Amino acid sequence: MNDDELMAQVRDAFEILDPVPADVLAAARASIAWRTPSATLAELALDRGGRAAAGVRGGAGRTLAFACPGRTVEIEVTRNGRHREITGRLVPAAAALVQVRHRDLPDLDALTARAEPAGLFCLPRVPSGLVSLVFRLDGGTSLVTSWVRL
Repeated sequence: MNDDELMAQVRDAFEILDPVPADVLAAARASIAWRTPSATLAELALDRGGRAAAGVRGGAGRTLAFACPGRTVEIEVTRNGRHREITGRLVPAAAALVQVRHRDLPDLDALTARAEPAGLFCLPRVPSGLVSLVFRLDGGTSLVTSWVRL
């Protein structure tokens, strides 16, 4: 028995004894569709959580900033029932199509908004959970934020 045959038998044993859950496989397949190879990655640089004070109606917003060389994405996240509202801006200002990447939104066009030329945008009904934003700037470049739990 060679190494390839041994590995095939080990793989078969794991598929029988401990199969990968269907939702994990679906998420893995979806992540390939979400790839944006030419996009610049803006990584989380600031996360100021928004915890409401006792007795205060509503909740304080959560402020996040994602940074990459030459550009910053600043957002504020507020709770809206089961959903989140994201308002934000691109710095320096630029017009762009903003798309939400989320496990429960397999279609990238399911939740989009336009960032106006001043860089301002609003996404009113984003599901809670892991989220990443994709910005397709009008100049033809793309920017993607790292994943963050909202």
